[in-house]
Amino acid sequence: MTPRFPPHRPVAAQRRRVVPHGRGRLPRSGRIFATLASEKEGYGNLMLDLEQQTLFVTDAREIFLPIQGGWGRMGMTHIRLNEADEPTLTGALRAAYNLRMQKNAATEKSSPRKPK
Repeated sequence: MTPRFPPHRPVAAQRRRVVPHGRGRLPRSGRIFATLASEKEGYGNLMLDLEQQTLFVTDAREIFLPIQGGWGRMGMTHIRLNEADEPTLTGALRAAYNLRMQKNAATEKSSPRKPK
């Protein structure tokens, strides 16, 4: 079954300097915030924190569900691509992207710079 709109790739690529990488992974500064690893099953995968995951799953259980096992307990979340409309997908990608940017900034601040 084909999604009603193009999945993660075109929507995420609209974000500045974000391009698909490898098996449908969407990296930002070398770090992944979403994947299409489960695309054949009709899912995209979002790297969220537990609070965001809870909000998305509670607000739209028919679209979002935690990935099973340890990944899901860390906030990794499936999005049902056929059920999500474009604004929902864009909002979820934006949340995952912004979380990745926050984590990147925290990592850059805490790690010493290497001399050139």
